[in-house]
Amino acid sequence: MKLIVRWLLLAAALLLVAHLYPGVVVQSFGSALIAAVVLGLLNTLLRPLLVLLTLPVTLLTLGLFLFVINAVIFWAAASLLPGLHVQGFVAALIGSLIYSLCGMVIDVAMERVFSD
Repeated sequence: MKLIVRWLLLAAALLLVAHLYPGVVVQSFGSALIAAVVLGLLNTLLRPLLVLLTLPVTLLTLGLFLFVINAVIFWAAASLLPGLHVQGFVAALIGSLIYSLCGMVIDVAMERVFSD
């Protein structure tokens, strides 16, 4: 139940990103649901590899390069899905920042609602 609620909230967060920033376009809630799954898979499978490969740059920039990695993953998801459009790298960066902030709020809320 917790996984389904989190998935629905993250899809709603994608719609919020599209509403707040015009550089990100989500066609429908169904597209947002699929995009939330793809973003989750890319973050689970691809992000650790990118973080490991770019570790020297990340250390040199004191962790700020992680924002670039998040933007690349957000942009990659948009290039894979027809229902999610990002209009450039800056849009991917801003969209990934807003989406990450929404994800953190959702995680805190989920812990409070579903605490054992």
